[in-house]
Amino acid sequence: MSTPSTPLRRFWAEFRENRIAVVALVVVAAMILLALFAPLVSPQDPYDLARLSLMDSRRPPGFVGSGGYTHVLGTDPQGRDLLSAIFYGLRISIQIGLAAGFVSLTIGTTLGILAAYLGGRIEALIMRLVDLQLSFPAILLALVIVALLGQGKAQLIGALVAAQYAYFARTAYGAAKAERGKDYIEAALATPLSGRLVVWRHMLPNCAPPLIVVATVQIANSISLEATLSFLGLGLPVTEPSLGMLISNGFPYMMSGRYWISVYPGVALIILIVAINIVGDQVRDQFNPRLRK
Repeated sequence: MSTPSTPLRRFWAEFRENRIAVVALVVVAAMILLALFAPLVSPQDPYDLARLSLMDSRRPPGFVGSGGYTHVLGTDPQGRDLLSAIFYGLRISIQIGLAAGFVSLTIGTTLGILAAYLGGRIEALIMRLVDLQLSFPAILLALVIVALLGQGKAQLIGALVAAQYAYFARTAYGAAKAERGKDYIEAALATPLSGRLVVWRHMLPNCAPPLIVVATVQIANSISLEATLSFLGLGLPVTEPSLGMLISNGFPYMMSGRYWISVYPGVALIILIVAINIVGDQVRDQFNPRLRK
């Protein structure tokens, strides 16, 4: 059997050897597609408050509502179809997770590589600030920042970025520091190439593998943090039913037997986070030969 010729094919050939990781990847892809096409596959638009009926609120799974369709997973206290709300909640969670992860990756990588490349006082200043932030739990920082900024997608993404960019900065700094002393960097700096070109064209690509692993983990953490903040009432507005808010809406009714309001959004959230983490673990194992079984 011939060996795949390109790095991407070799990566995929090794990735698919782990069937659990492949299943997790399929689950993540399916949930992303459901979130992306939520307006097309959802029986109801949970944002359209004019079409919600309080007569349909807190109905069990299988109930046929005033809209004439079956609420497969039941309804929430506002009368929203729970299946539709979960699809839209997935959309919000994935959108916020990807946005916060990308911005955190950009800011943290830039700071970490600059600290490793420039050295001296700039390195000490950047990394001491990063270490100071890492000494606080991410949830505590996110709670304080969201409380100061208020509700909204932009404010929530900003809070998540401020709470998580330090993980990327520390990872990028460690990888760039190791690359900085290698011969190919010294050779590149001996040429007329500018320092910026050496950093972004030569150093950054070799720092990418650990950053990809951290990005995968932090996207899952961003989704979890967003759900936590929404559950506590500090996330998105009430008009946007995120998964954390759906869980929060059903929490007072758990002891009265209306379990579906909280349980089904919670199951969707757990499946998404666990699947992303399984994919991230497999990616980590492939990028680090010491962790390969």
